[in-house]
Amino acid sequence: MAAVARLAFVLQSSVAFLSQGIQAPIIAARLSKLWGKRMGTQAMCWRYSAALVLAMAAASAPAQACVISAPLALEDITHADLVVSGRIVNYKIVLDQEVRRERKKMLARSSGMSPETRKSLKAQTDFMSDYATFDVVVDTVLVGKAAKVLAVTWDNSTFGEPETMASGHYLVALRDPSSKTQPLRGPSAAFLPNKKPELLTVLQAPCAPAFIFRAGDSEAREVRKLLVKPSR
Repeated sequence: MAAVARLAFVLQSSVAFLSQGIQAPIIAARLSKLWGKRMGTQAMCWRYSAALVLAMAAASAPAQACVISAPLALEDITHADLVVSGRIVNYKIVLDQEVRRERKKMLARSSGMSPETRKSLKAQTDFMSDYATFDVVVDTVLVGKAAKVLAVTWDNSTFGEPETMASGHYLVALRDPSSKTQPLRGPSAAFLPNKKPELLTVLQAPCAPAFIFRAGDSEAREVRKLLVKPSR
């Protein structure tokens, strides 16, 4: 199992268990039992990793990827490498098939799981390592330089990308995934590596709303004002 898939598996299994009100120590024991005979000398490392993740996530019940939501701070637009307005097209959700395979393997080899827990894990349809891709047909470039059509990714920090995007014009702020200036505001967040680091990704502080605004919304107007505001 690749390192990223392991991390995603730990987080997603933990959230599924926590959503049922199961306490963190019990979850850690269950996960350790599931992996112990399969992962050899690496098992202890992942047991501690699971316990650490669970300790952080257990502060909320039912569990959420973001224990505490962070407010939108439009001043974070300074972290953007590119800001454009245009139409969003070709929106789709990219499903993490590897983590789904690992979930099936886990369910197949877990004999001591309660029927309720098994049902809950089997019913899960979205995972934190899923992400969205879409193209932006650019009308106006507000910051940076852009082609007429941009392919971008969106790994929503609340781990809940919408299934569809309504048609219309949007203001979208983007950043380079390798940038070291990602805004950090929320006290709780989980990060997974970007699956397409060669593409720009939507600007978003962890656990805060993304910088995707309808072109006529108040947030979009305020962002435009901030971008033309003279520096002091």
